[in-house]
Amino acid sequence: MFEIVKKVKRYIREKTLYMEILGDNKVAYRVLSVKMMIYGDEIITYGIEIVDKKSGNTECISDFSRNIEDAMAFVESLITNKSRPRQLYNRALDYLRVSI
Repeated sequence: MFEIVKKVKRYIREKTLYMEILGDNKVAYRVLSVKMMIYGDEIITYGIEIVDKKSGNTECISDFSRNIEDAMAFVESLITNKSRPRQLYNRALDYLRVSI
């Protein structure tokens, strides 16, 4: 009846800035290339980071997608909607709900 559940061992080895766009609302939208270790295998994912230059707030999803086109399309939608850092997770859920 009881089973042992293993926690997925994953950690970030390296983050590289792939692209950064400064919006007209003083918010920087970044696409990151991230090397992660999952179960001992190294994979490359693309993450999203939003930095508000006025307040200094930052939010990041380090493993948004393995596909660069998805990450770029998501950042374009963030820029179009003039999203703030606190809106990142809600916008990501909306985007993934429609794209899946």
